[in-house]
Amino acid sequence: MQPEHLHYAERQAPRYTSYPTAPHFNTGVDADTVARWLAELPATSRLSLYLHVPYCQSLCWYCGCNTYAARRDEPVLDYVDTVLKEIELAASKLTARQVVEIHWGGGTPNILSEQQFETITQRLARRFDIAANAQHAIELDPRFITRDKADAYVRAGVNRASLGVQDLNARVQQAIGRVQPLEIVEAAVATLRAAGLNQISMDLMYGLPHQTTDDLSNTIRLAAAMAPNRIALFGYAHVPWFKKRQRLIPEAALPGASERFDQAEAARIELQRLGYVAIGLDHFALPEDEFALARDQGRLRRSFQGYVVQDADALVGFGPSAISTLPQGYAQNAPEPGAWGQMIAQGQLAIVRGHKLDDADRIRRRLIEQIMCDFSADLAPLGGAEACASELETLAPMFADGMVQLEGDRILLSEKARPFCRLTAMAFDAYAASGAARHSRAV
Repeated sequence: MQPEHLHYAERQAPRYTSYPTAPHFNTGVDADTVARWLAELPATSRLSLYLHVPYCQSLCWYCGCNTYAARRDEPVLDYVDTVLKEIELAASKLTARQVVEIHWGGGTPNILSEQQFETITQRLARRFDIAANAQHAIELDPRFITRDKADAYVRAGVNRASLGVQDLNARVQQAIGRVQPLEIVEAAVATLRAAGLNQISMDLMYGLPHQTTDDLSNTIRLAAAMAPNRIALFGYAHVPWFKKRQRLIPEAALPGASERFDQAEAARIELQRLGYVAIGLDHFALPEDEFALARDQGRLRRSFQGYVVQDADALVGFGPSAISTLPQGYAQNAPEPGAWGQMIAQGQLAIVRGHKLDDADRIRRRLIEQIMCDFSADLAPLGGAEACASELETLAPMFADGMVQLEGDRILLSEKARPFCRLTAMAFDAYAASGAARHSRAV
């Protein structure tokens, strides 16, 4: 990377999958608040449903997700029983029924047996009207994909599988506690396609311990040879103060800010050489994929699932730590399974915190989303460039470096500024200076 850009890469910034970001949620939003918000949704609202499965067979050291190792059957059985009750509880508050999107995250959703998965999807189908063309995606661990499970996903209407690949170098896999040789990933892809599940995404990472640029480029070539429709390339976020499991990764083994930037740039070049189109900060898609079409048509959006082609009016989350995004604001479930289950058993939504949006939040949220999706934003809703003088002053170094431009009331990011778009977005974050939240590196 250019030496003058190093200080940008070393800075910390949120990923802006919401605004305000989750560290700024508060306990003023509770179960009663969200019950009221759900009831206020018009009956014609289009819903997105998110199901968080908080368990894995074993914990990978790099992971920053809210997940627990399930070494016995009982925690998963309890999860299924409780999420069924939670679905009933949320549905009883809603008059809206039309579902246009379902997303399973984790954890490891494929820790569920075929019967458990089908029990939950059948309950969703009973309580909601799932559109025939609904987007139905599931995150999967390639090590635990079977043909029976793949068949169950297809029967339930799943039409996209996202595989956690991360890196295909044995040395790196050992260092992150996630050993899955190429043959396992290839077999998983073949199993899903044989069952009829052809829309496949892969998650890859840079900035991992002992990872080199050559390792990453090799992983990208091997992954692209399996022809996934989409590839997400995430920077490893080393946050051991937040996720204790990451303390198993020695910081000395991690690439520095300059190396991380070079890895991300080399990966971008390689992916585009292989025919993938860059989508926002960290996604790539084949040109005919809906992501690429949405980018060209200005329909790309940002949510807790990352980049999405959002068609929903509200997102309702189920499971420990799941976050709902409603027109009135955000609401997060209790992150610990026991506390979540206890609240549901008492007949109340398991909400422990959230944020009520005001008009200023909505304006800034849309502006930040535009920066993250389109690398440009209209300042007019905030009163124009003159009214944003303090925010623009924060960006003075980026203006001086030719990374950001202002054309009337529109802010534009140059090509070289795009890896640092989170920093540009942060200038318009009214909450950024408050609290003591720590974030991952901007690149």
